[in-house]
Amino acid sequence: ELTESEMRVVRQLKEIDAEVRRHEMAHVAAGGRYITSGANFSYQRGPDGKNYAVAGEVSIDTSPVPGDPDATIKKMRQVRNSALAPANPSSQDLKVASKASSMASKAMSELMVLQAKEQAEARDTAVFGNAQNAADSYIRVNGLPEKDTHTFELAV
Repeated sequence: ELTESEMRVVRQLKEIDAEVRRHEMAHVAAGGRYITSGANFSYQRGPDGKNYAVAGEVSIDTSPVPGDPDATIKKMRQVRNSALAPANPSSQDLKVASKASSMASKAMSELMVLQAKEQAEARDTAVFGNAQNAADSYIRVNGLPEKDTHTFELAV
């Protein structure tokens, strides 16, 4: 038989346990395929002899996608969403969200550079044509006779 004080502690532990489990499950639900481990809990034994979850953690993959800044941006958005999924994110959750935002920004910069290079190459090709065609034309023009100018081929 528990005292009133012990029953109050058990009620508090049950509330904490439920909140900790909701918190970690929110991470899991939002993290999807990037979650690398299920929820791990730290327990406290109550006056009734039962264990109650009082803290928890979920591991998530925060590594960039090598060679694919667009995929990294999408991944980091999901990591950030997972970190901020619980109603009351912890300080660790906020750190993970901040890191994901930073990595997404870096990937966005990389993507913009790649897109600028692709656009420049496309403009160059539109203006100058294929580099191989230009090289072939140069070779043909370079092979034209310099002394016998009454007959020659125009290479363009």
